[in-house]
Amino acid sequence: MKNSSHFQNRMALFLGLFFSVAFAQAAPPPTTKPPVWMMPPQLQELFDHPDQWAQTRSKITGIGCADHGLGKISDADLRAWATALKAWNLKFCLEVGAVKPWGQTGAAAFNGEHRFWDKFINAGGTLDTIAMDEPLCCTRSLHKPDDYAVEETAQFIKLARAQYPNLHIGDIEAYPSLSYEDLTAWIDALQAKLQSMNVKGIEFFRLDVNWVHFVINDKIGHGGWPEVKKLELFCRSRHIPFSLIYWAADLPALRNRGIADDSTWYISTLQQGNDYALVDGAPDEIALISWVRAPSHTVPETDPWTFTRSVLDFCNMFVK
Repeated sequence: MKNSSHFQNRMALFLGLFFSVAFAQAAPPPTTKPPVWMMPPQLQELFDHPDQWAQTRSKITGIGCADHGLGKISDADLRAWATALKAWNLKFCLEVGAVKPWGQTGAAAFNGEHRFWDKFINAGGTLDTIAMDEPLCCTRSLHKPDDYAVEETAQFIKLARAQYPNLHIGDIEAYPSLSYEDLTAWIDALQAKLQSMNVKGIEFFRLDVNWVHFVINDKIGHGGWPEVKKLELFCRSRHIPFSLIYWAADLPALRNRGIADDSTWYISTLQQGNDYALVDGAPDEIALISWVRAPSHTVPETDPWTFTRSVLDFCNMFVK
C-alpha cells in the first residue's frame, strides 16, 4: 500500500509537470536545433537493446561517458560500439580530466588518460568531442591559484589538439559553487592564454548547475536561473556555444531522506527544463547526464522512468 501510494503521488507530480510545460512561457527558440548529448549511468544497455530506444536515438546528437570507463570495456565490445555508432549516425563524447588529484598538471592528466581515447579509436571508433571535467573547481580543491588552472588547462588543450587535431574540446564547470564572476573571468583568462599560445580556444562551455542550492538556500545559496541565463548570453558574446547539463540535482539529498526513486530523476530533470524555460533560457547545446546511479534502467524508452524515456520526453518538450 505504501509503495502504491508513493507511485500515485509521483504520478500526480508528473501530470502537474506535464501540463505546466504546456502552458509555461516558452524560451525563444534558437535559430537552429541545439545538439543534444546524453550520458546515462548504464551505457552498455544502449548497445545491448538498440530496438528499445529508436525514438530517442532520432532526437539526439551523440552519447558519451567518462573516459576511464572505457578501461572496463573489452576490445570486442568497443568494436561493436564503434560499428553501432556509425550505423546510428551518432557522435561520441568523453568527459576527461585536465587538472585532477591524480594528474595535477595538464601534461600529467593528458599522459594518464589518452590511452583510453586511443583504445576507442583503435577499435574503429571516432572520438568527436571531449569535455574537460571542472579543471577550475579541481584546481581550487587542490588549494592552487586560478592562474595555475589557466596555465595547466591550456597546456592540456595544447597537447590534445596536437595529437587529436579534429577533436572538439570544451570545458565543464560548476555553479553556483563557482560564481558568475568566477566563471566569466575564467573563460576570458583561458581563451586569452590559448590565444597567446596560438592554440585554438574552447569550442563550448558546459555548465553543471547544482540547482538544489537555489531551493535550500544554504551557504552556497547565491545565484539562480536568471544568472545562468546571463552566463548563457556572456558565452554567446564571446562566440562560445553555451551548453547546459540537465539532471536531478535534488536526487542525492532526497535519496538520503529515503524518498527518491527512478521517478525522481524523470520529474526533477524535466522540472529543470521548465525552470530554465521560464527565464527564457535557450542553451546552444543540451546535455542530459546522470552520475547519481539513477535511473536504475537506461531502456526501454516505453517504460515510465527509464533514462531514455526522460531524454525522449525532454526533447519532445524543450528541443525545438
